Amino acid sequence: MSEGDEPAEAGWLLLVYRVPSEPTRLRSAVWRRLKSLGAIYLQNSPAGLGAERALRKLRSEILDMGGSAVLLSCAVLAGAQDVHAAFQAARDDEYEEIVDRCEDFLAQVQKEHVAGHYTFAELEENEVDLEKLQRWLDRVRQRDVFGAGGRQAAEQALERCAGSLEEYAARVYAEEADGH
Repeated sequence: MSEGDEPAEAGWLLLVYRVPSEPTRLRSAVWRRLKSLGAIYLQNSPAGLGAERALRKLRSEILDMGGSAVLLSCAVLAGAQDVHAAFQAARDDEYEEIVDRCEDFLAQVQKEHVAGHYTFAELEENEVDLEKLQRWLDRVRQRDVFGAGGRQAAEQALERCAGSLEEYAARVYAEEADGH
């Protein structure tokens, strides 16, 4: 092992698979499932009981599609830092997308303030949007087994969204109390 290459603590899961080329929706379905598990293009996933169960299930589904799949447990002999960095980059991309969506959310709430549009319907719609952002962040956190650097920015952005919605809600309730 060269200096700087460290083996993954819990090992890795490698899913080698082939899905029939038609219909293409099958390939898309497999890729979406892998992405939701936090896998990266290398088709590796950090080993863990939950990941193993999910990949075993996915393997079975691939076989049911008429494809082939083998699930291997392995260790990285060389290049562990590269694999680690790829996982970090994938999670950071997801966190960055959450931050972008939070900015959209904040702009939408600000638009309601500027328009003086303080209704319970708008408040409820914004609450639903905030809950979606929170669930999304929770899913990414679950996949973030190495603690990617973008996590803090995403959490802070979501806190700003929650604060903005609280201010908007207070204004909606104040308007209601005033009879507007």
